[in-house]
Amino acid sequence: MEPENNNTTDSDADSIHENVSFSEVTTVASGWMLDFMFVSLCRHFKEGKFDEFNEALSILEAISQSPSLKGKLYEEKKLISAFVARVFHGKQLDVFFEEDNSVMPLMSAANIWSNLEHTVADGSLFEKITKLLLVQSVAVCLEKGQRSSASSALKWFENNHQFQHTSNLGVKLSKIVAQRDPSHPYFMNFSFSGLLDTVQSYLDAYLEKNPSDYLLKAATEMVQSSQLTEDLEDVESEDSPVSKTTNGLRKNNHKPKRKLLSSNITDLWKPESCKKLCVSVKRLPANEVSQKASEKPVEASEVPKRRKAPQKWTHQLDKYLKEGVKRHGHGRWAQILKDYDFEGRTGTMLKDRWRVLMRSHEVG
Repeated sequence: MEPENNNTTDSDADSIHENVSFSEVTTVASGWMLDFMFVSLCRHFKEGKFDEFNEALSILEAISQSPSLKGKLYEEKKLISAFVARVFHGKQLDVFFEEDNSVMPLMSAANIWSNLEHTVADGSLFEKITKLLLVQSVAVCLEKGQRSSASSALKWFENNHQFQHTSNLGVKLSKIVAQRDPSHPYFMNFSFSGLLDTVQSYLDAYLEKNPSDYLLKAATEMVQSSQLTEDLEDVESEDSPVSKTTNGLRKNNHKPKRKLLSSNITDLWKPESCKKLCVSVKRLPANEVSQKASEKPVEASEVPKRRKAPQKWTHQLDKYLKEGVKRHGHGRWAQILKDYDFEGRTGTMLKDRWRVLMRSHEVG
């Protein structure tokens, strides 16, 4: 997108930059990037997109290393990101976030969660997530057939003073572990999916209280603007001036654009040594070598050109086109192309096909 011309001279711009500390600009920009990755992390968590979540987590971790991001809010978001990462990997007992390999992901998440109580407006929500983390730390181990790990998890919670108030829950879980019952009804009431949903409720409330979408909104507006430009180009191509020839065919009145360089001129920059060599893998007799050396290379103009057979529009492709127009509206071919696989067709091809369907009264 072309920047707007605000009549600001280079000297004016330089004076503006001189009056602003670049380190301060870096701090603000880094904060925006961390916020964007934090929102992306929450979105991928909600949608259950594992690979995208891990990618966003890696980027956020790199950005968070910036020494300029020292504010209380940034520290909160780093801590929340670490908590969410452990919950998302909660069922992967071979993934470790602590130096002590006996501390499994949900146990580590519970440890971080105890330091996030000040970020939760609803005290009952904090207690619910704490309970879910404890129950699922045991349930996941039993589900994986690791009874000893389940017992170790219970012992770990008992030895951590911040979980002393859950002693009654620990007694109940100890009985379930002794029974070795991974499908115990109690686990159904405090399921892993329930944990994910409850953590998502917490994230929604946190983001509502602490909006982190400045860069997200700016990027969204840019994408919407570029899509509008594409749509306008499609409309202009449909409404371009045309004149009818004697046989009734339409003819474009626009003159063809001139190339910056003639194809003949560009060919001058291609020496003979740049031509592609043909190397034989097998050994050849001397007479064949001399014969091949005397053969003239086949020019491209001598190779018969075959016209590519037109691709047929299938019933499925017509269905995609109708659904796309119904969803996005007539003329939004670029957007429709993004939603469906039209087997390499362009927006112009979609437009032409739509006209065919209209003439055949298959669409209104």
